[in-house]
Amino acid sequence: MSEQKKPDYKQTLNLPDTAFPMKASLSEREPTILKHWETINLYAALREQGSKRPRFVLHDGPPYANGNIHVGHAVNKVLKDMIVKSKTLSGLDAPYVPGWDCHGLPIELNVEKKHGKPGLKISPEAFRKACREYAASQVDIQRESFKRLGVVGDWDNPYLTMNYRYEADIIRSLAKIISNQHLQKGAKPVHWCLDCGSALAEAEVEYADKTSPAIDVRFKVIDANDFLQRFNNASEGKGDISIPIWTTTPWTLPANQGVALNPLLEYVLVEVDARECLLIAFDLLASTLARYGVKSHRELGRIQGEKLLNVLLQHPFYDKTVPIVLGDHVTVEAGTGAVHTAPAHGVDDFYVGRHYNLPLENPVGDDGCYTSATPLFAGLHVSKGNDAVLAVLTEKNALLHHEKMAHSYPHCWRHKTPLIFRATPQWFVSMDQHGLRQTALKAVDQVEWIPDWGKSRIDGMIANRPDWCVSRQRTWGVPIPLFIHKESGELHPNTQALIEAVAKAVEQGGIDAWFNSDAKQWLGDEAASYQKSTDVLDVWFDSGVTHECVLKQRQDLHFPADIILEGSDQHRGWFQSLMLTSTAMNGVAPYKEVLTHGFTVDGQGRKMSKSLGNVIAPEDVVNTLGADILRLWVASVDYRNEMACSKELFTRTAEMYRRIRNTTRFFLANLNGFNPKTDLVPLDDMLMLDRFAMHVAADYQAAILEAYDAYQFHQVVQKLHHFCVTEMGGFYLDIIKDRQYTMARDSRGRRSAQTALYFIAEAFVQWMAPVLSFTAEEIWQYLPESSAPSVFLTTWGAKLPRLPETLSMNAHFFEKMRAVRDAVNKQIEAERNAGRLGSALEAEVVLYADANLKPLLDSLENELRFLLITSSASVKAEHDAPLDAVVTEVPGLRLMIHPTTHAKCDRCWHRREDVNQNTDYPGLCSRCVENVAGPGETRRFA
Repeated sequence: MSEQKKPDYKQTLNLPDTAFPMKASLSEREPTILKHWETINLYAALREQGSKRPRFVLHDGPPYANGNIHVGHAVNKVLKDMIVKSKTLSGLDAPYVPGWDCHGLPIELNVEKKHGKPGLKISPEAFRKACREYAASQVDIQRESFKRLGVVGDWDNPYLTMNYRYEADIIRSLAKIISNQHLQKGAKPVHWCLDCGSALAEAEVEYADKTSPAIDVRFKVIDANDFLQRFNNASEGKGDISIPIWTTTPWTLPANQGVALNPLLEYVLVEVDARECLLIAFDLLASTLARYGVKSHRELGRIQGEKLLNVLLQHPFYDKTVPIVLGDHVTVEAGTGAVHTAPAHGVDDFYVGRHYNLPLENPVGDDGCYTSATPLFAGLHVSKGNDAVLAVLTEKNALLHHEKMAHSYPHCWRHKTPLIFRATPQWFVSMDQHGLRQTALKAVDQVEWIPDWGKSRIDGMIANRPDWCVSRQRTWGVPIPLFIHKESGELHPNTQALIEAVAKAVEQGGIDAWFNSDAKQWLGDEAASYQKSTDVLDVWFDSGVTHECVLKQRQDLHFPADIILEGSDQHRGWFQSLMLTSTAMNGVAPYKEVLTHGFTVDGQGRKMSKSLGNVIAPEDVVNTLGADILRLWVASVDYRNEMACSKELFTRTAEMYRRIRNTTRFFLANLNGFNPKTDLVPLDDMLMLDRFAMHVAADYQAAILEAYDAYQFHQVVQKLHHFCVTEMGGFYLDIIKDRQYTMARDSRGRRSAQTALYFIAEAFVQWMAPVLSFTAEEIWQYLPESSAPSVFLTTWGAKLPRLPETLSMNAHFFEKMRAVRDAVNKQIEAERNAGRLGSALEAEVVLYADANLKPLLDSLENELRFLLITSSASVKAEHDAPLDAVVTEVPGLRLMIHPTTHAKCDRCWHRREDVNQNTDYPGLCSRCVENVAGPGETRRFA
């Protein structure tokens, strides 16, 4: 027999086999899965399945229909998709209705580049048509990009703010706010963009550094005697008495109507260099005199600000007097303690001016030029106003000091150019006239903010925000369809009926139904007495009323939304506009939860910009690595903070993905030939290790579901990865390989492992599905006897039983066995590094255990070697351990490892003393002989 060729036993092994590819090729395979979803009409199937389930509504904040999507868009949409899918798998009906913001300036600017300004090279009607077509094209581009990311939603029926019905409902929403008396008209200072030629909302303003001239200007006291008499024992000084103001906006001085002092501050009158007298806040005296380069000064008297009310001052270059007024906004942080007050050019100035009945004169026209009513500067653009005013001040000897200063200044978020404050007639939603501010703040308290700092942020913004200017002077937008009496300025008494008539017309023909009409069409003979409004609504109003135009209008949604999710900038944007319009209309918050995510930055923490060359387009990631890699990256970072994004991070994410994919491939390969209908082993007949693996999987499922419910997706990814690396690859899968490959095909031991793998694999695919949607769907098609055409038409772990303690086996027992195994592996590795041992199957292990541990090890009997993946393992009492036995980190455990001298089995590779004892099966151990010749032994554990 020794000269006879040994048989090839390979065909007797149950080698793993699956068509599921190891190489993901996601960029090529994902489009096929998208087609599968279209074929089965997945979204419609989800809605039908969820028709009798409790509903959960995530309300989509509309991105702007302008330009290709960026990484921030991808983060936002993927986060929403993970929530919707996890809620669906939790057994809820979770519809997702995407939407787009379609009006506003960015679209106008792009259309202007191609067609010119409306009213010049193109008619307003044709311009609006071009805007509508442009927005529609952008929606199509972005929609395909979002679908390619694996986001499942009602893409065929999104909400668009330019849809006729939506435009009509915007108008109806305005009518409700008017009926609740929150809308008012007035000339107030608003942020005005000279490039836009329009007022801007707070959310359209960003702050950036700007260098401005910082100047000190003399306002001379008209009646020195009256002024000095207000002091207690003030001395007279030489020269004129002046109150110097400090400002960084010299161009606003033509609109000056007064000088504000703080009523409670102490001011000191000083003679400087024996030539003139100046009144300066005491706390700023030293810094101000140093700024002026004063060589000597003499204090003449002190006075509280409130005592100087109504003292008249000479305007520095106009032939007029202005009064001293009082204001709490005057501080001693900088300047002189006296503030130049131009009610047309500042919010604080406006309210102080209104209190003291100061004139509200706006010297700057819509074109950014001083009007003809502005002496010295008429026709000059305000961008040149600073230099012109400085020249006049110098000529009039009114300039005390001039220097350049860099400071934070409001800029247009679109043009990145400095703004001006400018008082113009506008429509405002009043924050205080009928208690809207307090109603909104109370509603904020009823909302759960995630993270919780979001509440304090929006609290502060609502508490301190000015009235909301909702009117714009643009062409492409929803009209403010009001008629104002030419003499009284009052709205038409039938305003509500007129607005509804306009809304119905807009619902049929769009916003042109208003713009192409005249007042007579709506008012008949009254038209001559009324002026038809030409303003359009702030685009933030369009999106701010989605609670009325979407949530309340669609039968597949409900009001209020269960959750909304956007970037942290939306506390001053959509979060706030939703809250203000809903409380103005309904008195309640439009959402129950608000989740905020941070912005994307590069690997060095820098803001992404084209100039830095650190922008990563989502399509580049999708086309190279696949959408699932992008999705996994989104899920793996803590979205509550800034989200670092780089090619290196995506490469690292791809490595994590491969580990998850390979683990799943092991599941599938070892389920080859397994039929759940015929091969499932009853739970109480399964082997101990398999029951334990299912017990561990059930624990992980509970933790993962809890993380999904808390929207902690990075914890989901961590647990998925840990489950693959530690629980499966590092323990269970490693141990069952021998049983899977070498035991008889239909043996209880092999089918028990396959039963556990089947339950675990199906649950594992569901766990990953909200994150790795394409991969989960791909795997789902390879699972034996998949229960649904899509993984998303199932619920969490429907087949994964939560085993009772008697079946799952004592978890403590297996945790202890894992610790023993780790200790053995550590010593085997040491032996291999020393060159005394090859593979672990060459090792004979002797464990010396104390009285607590030995009974547990003894209970495994001859199965211990399969747990340790060694050819031999025995247990002895700790007191029998030789002096050179290795002390392990496991309490009460010492061990010895020796290389075996036995022959290797050609089939299982174990080295056993019974190899070659059966002459009919040369090269095999007796265990393999049984597995080849008979039904296979029934094994209790491994």
